[in-house]
This record gives sequence, structure tokens and C-alpha cells, in this order.
Amino acid sequence: MNTVKKQVETVVAEQPRASFDDVWKEIEKEMAAITVARRRRKIISVLAKHGLLYLLKDHAFWKLFRKRRRSTQEDERLRQVGERLRLAFEELGPTFIKLGQVLVTRQDIIPDPITKELEKLLDQVPPIEFRKIQAIVDRELPEGLATFSHIEEKPLGSASLAQVYKVVMKDGRVAALKVVRPTVEYLFRTDITVIRKFVQRLQKRLPAELRAAVDLNMLIDNYYSSAMDELDMREEARKCIEMQKYRSMTEYVDVPEVYQATKNILLMEFIDGWHIKDFPVDFLTFEERTRIMIDLIHLYVQTMLDGHYYADAHGSNIIIDRHRKKAYIIDWGMTGRMDSILAQNLMRFIMHIQLNQIDDAVDILLEINTPTIYTDIVKVKDELKAFVLNYVDVYQGHKRYNYGRLVMDAIQIGLRNYCRVPSGLALWAKGFSATEGVARWLCPEISYGKVVEAYEIPILKSMLSKRFNYRANASLLVEASRLLTSFPRKANKILEHLADNNVRVNVQVQTDTVLRNTLNQLVNRLVLGLIVTAVVLSTGMVIASVPDGAFLGLSKTVIGNVGLLVSIACILFVVWRLFRTRKYRSLF
Repeated sequence: MNTVKKQVETVVAEQPRASFDDVWKEIEKEMAAITVARRRRKIISVLAKHGLLYLLKDHAFWKLFRKRRRSTQEDERLRQVGERLRLAFEELGPTFIKLGQVLVTRQDIIPDPITKELEKLLDQVPPIEFRKIQAIVDRELPEGLATFSHIEEKPLGSASLAQVYKVVMKDGRVAALKVVRPTVEYLFRTDITVIRKFVQRLQKRLPAELRAAVDLNMLIDNYYSSAMDELDMREEARKCIEMQKYRSMTEYVDVPEVYQATKNILLMEFIDGWHIKDFPVDFLTFEERTRIMIDLIHLYVQTMLDGHYYADAHGSNIIIDRHRKKAYIIDWGMTGRMDSILAQNLMRFIMHIQLNQIDDAVDILLEINTPTIYTDIVKVKDELKAFVLNYVDVYQGHKRYNYGRLVMDAIQIGLRNYCRVPSGLALWAKGFSATEGVARWLCPEISYGKVVEAYEIPILKSMLSKRFNYRANASLLVEASRLLTSFPRKANKILEHLADNNVRVNVQVQTDTVLRNTLNQLVNRLVLGLIVTAVVLSTGMVIASVPDGAFLGLSKTVIGNVGLLVSIACILFVVWRLFRTRKYRSLF
């Protein structure tokens, strides 16, 4: 270790800031080589190489959304599609690796055989040159490399977005240094431009009823926003600091201290221990495991009620500290915001299930999954009731029965019936399910549901405090006073119009967009059919009326052939348009 320390100190001494100019020139050259045109060609070539371009066809992409009973052969075919997608995403780099991880959370719209393959996406990539890391650190930190007395050149972890190093600061504190790869943000911005073009085309090709329920453009926008947060270390530091306010309620679950953060660098406390699924069995007693499990569950539920959730609470992001015997959540990149009303509805939904109040639980689900004009309300209610009953009085210790899976399956039922689902709900369900998995691993002897149930009093207090908050009450009072003060004046105007016999009702009926487009297509086809008829009739009349000579210099044969060709072209066009709009769904 002393040898490595001396080598690092030598590097710091021999390479002043100006010496990294060549490194930055290399980085700028790499960024200049990333263009939209080049990335588009690269993406298309990789998709073609793995035999995936056919998915861009409307009928092929529509298959991914169909949720029906599949045969073993169909499952195997979808698994192969998922495998090819995984290999293509790994070859295309960070943007697509993260996109694949987001698609894994959308088990509501992507078939299970595909998502199971995408779960195998390798986010561990070879590290970049250490001198580039040095250049970034030297430029972004006020004291540059002199901030540290020791840096281990081999990273603790090397992911597609960032690399983590163990360092020793000048004051002796051991820290973890997280550095964003220098070209990854520029690559994200370039790739997302290409991806948006593809997604816009796919969205237009979805069937009308599915297009009303699924918004692929919003999915990409949410993915891009989340990715940009992960690439900004200041944002991750802010989230980590924000979580520290829960220390008073979680004695056995904590977050590391943040020492310093810039756009591309996060310097935080180093946690010496094991990942939560790797620590020695006898290191923690049953009581210690139980306390960590309870604190972890209560922390997740409380943060959700406060409007944000942690979507990446798996074993690799939680470390058991060997010295303090606490669980530390070390990565706060993948988080999300949630409307407090939605969070309250989810907790009410769980409580109603525990009380076997199925009708109330289903009503809450229909508040979350908004029905569209294509939804059969009676049918979707019957499906949800039959499904939710499976979770009443069930021990929440089996992987088949957990609340994250419950919400995910409920989303799938809603989508099958063309309900509109909130964009962040699937990501929340993934986070809840991951938390349940960690809790079961820590303490399988205790039911996850019982721990949530024991926290119901704080949950109800949180709901009531938000519902009867003084700001909400002040807003209610303002609206009520405004109604009372303006009512006499408005009522007097109505009476004056009645006395003058001057009451009018302006009603404008607006048709649905899908119906309007369908009517436009029918009118266009009718007009085209009339044109074909007119061409045929006029051609016949000209041929019948023209003597043996010529008409406008054209013989009867030429006139007949021209009319026939025009008619055939118009008929073929009508048939082609019918084929494109019907999509022959029954065949798929």
C-alpha cells in the first residue's frame, strides 16, 4: 500500500494542471466523433446485426404488448428476442444499457421472457484510463489531486456511467470517490435524439386503443430525465443529504456522509463491510437482522408518503457496516418523485386488502389506473376482484405474493383493459418489490406484510397531516370565501338574463380524435372510389363516342389502357390503405 501511495503522490507532484491538456484534447476529440448521424448508423447496423429491425414494424411491435396465454414455443421465441436485445444494448453502450434496465421495470407492457433476459444486462464495463480520471479530478475539485493523500488506481467498481475509487483524504478520512465517465453525458444526449425519432414512429403505429393507454414518448422522456439526474453527482449528493433527515426514525439503516460534490465527482464516506446478501451468516443476530429489516421497510414507506421513492434498493446497493452493524444505502441515483395522493392511495389499497375490503381496494386501483373510452369497467372490475382476493390473509414471505408484484400485476390487468397507468408507478413497484426481496433475505422468519401493518398508525398520521395541513385548509377557506362573496352577483346576473328572456346555452360537441380520424379516412376512401368510378365511366363513354378516328390524337386502345391503368392504381392504393389501417390483428 505504501508503494502505491508513493506512486500516486509522485504522479500528483510530477503532473501539474497544465500537463492534463493533452488528456482533455483526447476527450474532446472523442466527443467530437459522437454525432447524431454516426450514432443513427451505428444503432441501425447493430439492430440489423442482431436481427431486430423487424420489431420496428407496427404488427411486430404490437405483439410485445399483447398479454395472452402463450405456448412454450412462443415463450422461447420471445426469450430469444430478449437475448438479442440484451446483446445489442450491451454493444450500443451506456444509453441502451440504462434503457434496458428501465424496460425491465415495465413488466406491465413487456412480456416476462424478454424482461428476464434484460435483467442479465452487464452494467460492469472495463475501466477507462486512470490518467483521464486524474484529469477530471484535477479540474473539478478546488485542490485537484492534492485533495487526497492516497488513491487506489484500481477502481472498486466500473459501471457504464461512472467508476468508484477508494481514496484517503489529507485529514486521514477514508472516502469513496465516484467519477462520471467523461463522454457519457454527451453520448446520452446524442443517443436520446435518435431514440426519440424511433419511438415517435412506433407510437403512431400502435393500435388506437393501446395508444390511448400507453405513451411511449413519455416513457422515454422520464427515462432521459432520470438518466440526467444519475449523471449529475450534485443531484445524487442532494438526495443522499435529504435522506439524512430520517435518521431519527431509522436507528439501524443509514446513508453515508457526503464530503464534496461537483457535476462529475461525488466524494462520500467509505463504508467498510459486505453487500447485504454477502455478509457472514453469524455476523448479525436474529434481533439485529429484525431491526434492520423493520427500519428498512419503515424508511421506504415513509419516504414514499413524503413524495419520493427509491427504485434501486437491491442487495448490491445496501452494505452491512462491519464496525457499526448498520445497513447503509450507498447509491441514490435511481429515485423518483411521487404525488402524495397517489402514495396515499397505494397505502390505502394495501390496508383494504389486509381487511378483506376488496370492493374498496378495486375502487382505489381504478383511481390509479384511469379508464379510457375503450375500457369495459365491469370487465376490469371483475378481473381485479378475482386477482386481489389471492392476496387476502396470505403470508407475505413468498416471492409469488408481495406487494410490488401485486401492483405490477394490477397494472397489467389495467393495460389489458386499456386503462391509462401513471408513468412512474411501475418503477415504484420495482422498488417496493426489491425492498421486499431484501427484507425476506434478511429475516425470512417475519412476514413483510405484518411489518407494514405495524406501521399503519404513522401512515395514517402522515395522511391526516397532509389532508388537514394548514396550507390546504387556508386554500379551502380562500376558495369558499370567494364563492360566497361572488355568488350574489353571479345569481343576480342570471336572474336579469331570465327577466330579459336572454338565456342562451352554447354547446360545442367535440368528437374523439380516433373517431375523427376514422371518419376522415372513410371520406377519403369514398372520394377515391368515386374518382375511380368516374375514370371508368368517362373512359367508357369516350371510347363509345369516338369514331374510328382518334380523340385528342389518341386511339381508342390507348384511351382504354390509360383509363384501366389509372383505375387499377387507385384500387390498389385503396386496398393497401385498408391493409395498413386494419393491421390484421387477428392473425397475430
